[in-house]
Amino acid sequence: MEIGIIGFGRFGKLMTKYLSEDFKVYVFSRSNKSIEIKKNNGIPASLEEVCKKDIVIPSVPISKFKATLKKIKNLLKNDSLVVDVCSVKEYPVNAMKKILPNNIQILASHPIFGPDSAADSLKDKKIVLCKTRINNELYGKIKKYLDGKDLMVIETTPEKRDKDIAKSLFLTHFVGRTLIDFDAKNVDIDTEGYKRLMKILDTVENDTQQLFEDMNKYNKYSKKIRQDFIESVNRVNMRLEK
Repeated sequence: MEIGIIGFGRFGKLMTKYLSEDFKVYVFSRSNKSIEIKKNNGIPASLEEVCKKDIVIPSVPISKFKATLKKIKNLLKNDSLVVDVCSVKEYPVNAMKKILPNNIQILASHPIFGPDSAADSLKDKKIVLCKTRINNELYGKIKKYLDGKDLMVIETTPEKRDKDIAKSLFLTHFVGRTLIDFDAKNVDIDTEGYKRLMKILDTVENDTQQLFEDMNKYNKYSKKIRQDFIESVNRVNMRLEK
């Protein structure tokens, strides 16, 4: 089985590193990253070449996902599988169902790890799978492969995943971005609680502003979570003002 990856950002690079241990991985990047792709055991390829592989993984910003699907829909080979790795699920699933031809299989996924947390190992990291339009045999093989990599596979629906992630991932990024804006830094005289708070920065500071904005824009549950959180902050603050 050969795998094609579209995009070689931080997560595309991480996927290339791990998937190339077991498969031939062909990578398309708009910018010339041939040397770096080869360093991670990937094979630099054109978009057309990547789209002819058995599995194609668009590793692009959420805001670029639809445009990417429209660009590749007529390049994909019959019965190939497109796997998304977006941090939201309803939006990409609906886009794939609408744009991709019926002869293309679809699997929605959300790896709950990134280049920082999985730099050295995938052991006990979590990955969400939303079975969308894929035959049972191929789905079973993929799930077995992920289990064999010591990943914790969570099977759910796109709607439930977006509701859950709005509270966990988005809220973490919202707090982290607020701390960055506040210019929070490590200090010599601190507490264990403050140290734990600063660890949030490790989660968000290497991710792009675009990812943060896309998670908010394309997850319809994020706005309410953000508003509820701000209301809680205001209520706590008002108690101090009394």
